[in-house]
Amino acid sequence: MVELKTAAELDAMREAGRVVGRILDTVRRVADVHVSLRELDEAARAVLREAGAGSPFLNYRPSFAATPFPAVICTSVNDAIVHGIPDDYRLRDGDLLGVDCGAIVDGWAGDAAVSFIVGTPQPADSRLIETAEQALAAGIAAAVVGARIGDISHAIGSIARAGGYGIMEDFGGHGIGRHMHEDPGVPNEGRPGRGLRLRHGMTFAIEPMLIAGGRDKYRTAMDGWTLLTTDGSRAAHVEHTIAVTDDGPRILTLA
Repeated sequence: MVELKTAAELDAMREAGRVVGRILDTVRRVADVHVSLRELDEAARAVLREAGAGSPFLNYRPSFAATPFPAVICTSVNDAIVHGIPDDYRLRDGDLLGVDCGAIVDGWAGDAAVSFIVGTPQPADSRLIETAEQALAAGIAAAVVGARIGDISHAIGSIARAGGYGIMEDFGGHGIGRHMHEDPGVPNEGRPGRGLRLRHGMTFAIEPMLIAGGRDKYRTAMDGWTLLTTDGSRAAHVEHTIAVTDDGPRILTLA
């Protein structure tokens, strides 16, 4: 079932999204050469505590995971696409870092992600991230009343494929509201005019995941969580929680 949110409920989700935005801004500011991924997770936890918010990531255990997730953010470095576990790895100059996080405030969830370069950027990495951000913007722009899920998917996939990038199989965006993951799924590639028709009050997390090597395949790391490119190429992940409204798409996870 897809729940249509009232104006008050969208405002409540905006508060959760505001916390998510602050976490991402904080982590991006803290991330630097020699800083550990665990330190980034600690910085995110501090923002959650200050806001009185909960984490939908901590101890989350979907069907594919052998163990609960042990952190409040995902930190995916270089060839890690998504779901990287923060550990003692210290960031190096030129690392491509993806950070995904969520927050729960008064029973409502927000979810967003950014990718950025630590230290000195390489042109290929900058182009990868810029294309992912363009795909996200296109997906959001397609989320209008009367459109369909496939229109969002087609907008994302068209930009990714035009850039020569791979699109991760089996993973994409999702509905969000009282829980972080709700129906429906929002694939990162699809046919326009297909799927659920969009109505005012629907909320989605839209999240392009692009693979630089052009392949769509991935593998799971030994930790049981981190998803890696099969060819060792780099990946970028960006995401916003948005609402479909009669006035157009509303981004809920800006700081």
